[in-house]
Amino acid sequence: MAYEYAIETKMLKKIYGEQVAVNNVSLHIPKGHIYGLLGRNGAGKTSIMKLLLRLISATSGEVYIFGQPVINRERRLFKRIGAIIETPGFYSNLTGTENLEIFAKLRGVTKPHAVEHALELVGLPYRDKKLFGEYSLGMKQRLGIANAIMHDPDLLILDEPINGLDPIGIAEVREFIRKLSVKEGKTILISSHILSEVSMIADDIGILDHGVLLEEETMEELKKKNQKCTLIEVSDVGKAAHILETIFSLSKSDYLIQGENQIKIFKTKMDNARIISELVHKEVGVSSFTEKDDTLEDYFKKITGG
Repeated sequence: MAYEYAIETKMLKKIYGEQVAVNNVSLHIPKGHIYGLLGRNGAGKTSIMKLLLRLISATSGEVYIFGQPVINRERRLFKRIGAIIETPGFYSNLTGTENLEIFAKLRGVTKPHAVEHALELVGLPYRDKKLFGEYSLGMKQRLGIANAIMHDPDLLILDEPINGLDPIGIAEVREFIRKLSVKEGKTILISSHILSEVSMIADDIGILDHGVLLEEETMEELKKKNQKCTLIEVSDVGKAAHILETIFSLSKSDYLIQGENQIKIFKTKMDNARIISELVHKEVGVSSFTEKDDTLEDYFKKITGG
């Protein structure tokens, strides 16, 4: 069955008593992409992941996995999903390999060398003597991901996989998440409150605040919206765009029409005085002309009120 989105939700809502944890969230996670669900602690990220996996029931709304509604199809669909929600639980007195062998039996994994292959993918040794209780936080996170991918799922749902890691651990986890997507073809949903890290691996992003999905777009679009630019507010964007292309030789990738009266120019070292002069000469009103150099973090803070 062909499907565009590995995960799609429609007006998903979860209410605990008087608290709305997830408020009419409609996610669109393309097949084969890494999707970053971004939000501050308490924004509703973990609740959404639990709703996707039916660990909690929705107050209202719908969840589709691989193009199919989840309800009454859990057993069939969830076989194709690997997940880490909150802290992975393992036996501290056993090695990483021994832990995975137990989970492989519980899950009914029959593929030869599944444990060895999963450990290899996340960069952990097979059959070493180190006990899980002696693992660093980064090694524990990697073992959790190994457990999630051991049955070769099509979809991975990872709740804060880089939370609490040192810079080296973050880089390692980031590297093999990207590897799982590019080389193994997995669709991956990760949650995080660290925009700078998500922006380095995600193809798409959803920004969540107080249970509301404020924005959902590709990372390329988000970066373009927030890269260094000149923002012009004009009376006629169509006419202004024509002037920028014909007189200043700008291509369509050099600028972006935003709303009904704003244009962002991304090409640097332009003669701003001449641009204003030409626009006014061609009877295009210019009400503001601003140079912007916001970072993605600035944008995140602005739209979440942080």
